Amino acid sequence: MTDPAGARGLLVAERERTAARLASLRGDFDSVVAASRDTNADDEHDPEGATIAFERSQVDALVHQSAAHLAEVDAALGRLDAGTYGVCEVCSRAILAARLQVRPMARTCVGCA
Repeated sequence: MTDPAGARGLLVAERERTAARLASLRGDFDSVVAASRDTNADDEHDPEGATIAFERSQVDALVHQSAAHLAEVDAALGRLDAGTYGVCEVCSRAILAARLQVRPMARTCVGCA
């Protein structure tokens, strides 16, 4: 499949959105770390410490989630370039265009998902 349902445009737009979100989250994470470095808060004994640790943990999880999503988008672009985009990685059948429209990074057909 060359470019089913304009997949390249969808993937490039998704990549741009995800990269921007990841950059923003990394900035947020850096801010949280810097703010906690500037205080004498003891995460274990200071009432505010638990909140700071929780916020740092939440932002870190979002950073990892966004990075994984960006990797999925890049992998889909790679499959598109290799000519294997839209082919189920399990059964080797075509993935329906409707599925790819909704989830452009899909690696499997609905039946194999």
